[in-house]
Amino acid sequence: MEHRCLPLILAVVLLSISGICAPLEAVPSDRPSVGKSFTSLFNGKDLTGWKAEGGARWQVKDGLIVGRQGPNNEAGDLFSKKTFKDFELKVTFKVIWPANTGVWYRYQSAKQAFQADILEYQDPFALTGSLYCTGKMFLEVNTDDALVNRDGWNKFVIRVEGDRHQVFLNGRQVVDVRDSTSGHGCIGFQIHAGDQFEKMRIFIRQVGIREL
Repeated sequence: MEHRCLPLILAVVLLSISGICAPLEAVPSDRPSVGKSFTSLFNGKDLTGWKAEGGARWQVKDGLIVGRQGPNNEAGDLFSKKTFKDFELKVTFKVIWPANTGVWYRYQSAKQAFQADILEYQDPFALTGSLYCTGKMFLEVNTDDALVNRDGWNKFVIRVEGDRHQVFLNGRQVVDVRDSTSGHGCIGFQIHAGDQFEKMRIFIRQVGIREL
């Protein structure tokens, strides 16, 4: 009787051992990786490497950069202290609507800069992913609302080399234009003025850059 049960006991032991030794599934991090060849511009703790201009309020909360209007619906910007020329930039973000904000790049001044917009503009019709240039309005617009996750996280990939600008939103290319208004400058984020944007918030969890 004992000998007949021995194979069954051995099988159970072997199955238990194989379960223990089986490889564990990778647990995804709450903070997305920017990639080995990318440098993170946000440390997830504070605004080291950044400078605020204007009246908007910027803070780091729960590992995210959070931006909102200042008193009396004041606007403002948050800029990187370092400037960049040619690069590929990854930004993961979400917003509370209605919103008018965006990702500045090659920002030299209010007259020399580009912005990958985060908005819902009516005239002309332009959605998140449209490319704005100071002094020229939109260089190219995204009109496909299916590309925008209004309630969750979105990802911009902005690639600029020479005068060529490419913007990808959630894996789809929405901009491919040429413009030489600004050849270098800061990376940044904008909070627009206006009482209609009083409840607006922008949350940024990833800012990674690879210089070209």
